[in-house]
Amino acid sequence: MGITTAWSISTHDDDFIGALAPRLLPLIAAERDEPLARERWNRWRREPLPDYRTWWNPFGQSCRREADALDSFLELTASGEHVQKMYDGLSPDDEFSLLTDVWDLVTDADDIFVSVQSKEFAVRSCFHAIGPDRAALLPGWCGNFLLTSAEVRETLPAVEQALGFTAKERAKAEGQDWLGYGDDEESVLDGPLRMWRRAAAHARGLCGVSVTVY
Repeated sequence: MGITTAWSISTHDDDFIGALAPRLLPLIAAERDEPLARERWNRWRREPLPDYRTWWNPFGQSCRREADALDSFLELTASGEHVQKMYDGLSPDDEFSLLTDVWDLVTDADDIFVSVQSKEFAVRSCFHAIGPDRAALLPGWCGNFLLTSAEVRETLPAVEQALGFTAKERAKAEGQDWLGYGDDEESVLDGPLRMWRRAAAHARGLCGVSVTVY
């Protein structure tokens, strides 16, 4: 069965960020603090993956260790069960919805970046393209974060370092981003940094969530 996923990064005022914090921050912490998730993250940092075009060898020549490292990375960058509750529903008694209570509140298209993918996760392609050292500079956990306007300003230099490229570095990253983009679609190498810069310029906070929508 196929899936459709979305990675969204949206700007909000600090009052909204403060109201959302008790719902989202514990979910992100639960994802980050899972021992298996930390093990997968540390393995990826120790063993960065090669060119994605070598991942599935049609001749069956990949060694078991390489296959295990790939499986670990794929699980690391899939939507986690805790943050997924932001879309599926936090509890039977809580009518909060990521769709209506976060995304639908954004009225300016410039205030949100969304990458919707079929059978794939945008965070996965972004992280592989930039590599573990750059990904480690991004706040939050695997594309999920909630930041006040002050935290946006504080983290902007690190995000600039993670997602800023020389021409040669950009070409290399684009070569490892396997997502296809239409004329009106924003790359995962561009959208997140644009959102950080926009939020910092307008004294806004940021909400980033990677989920499976169906």
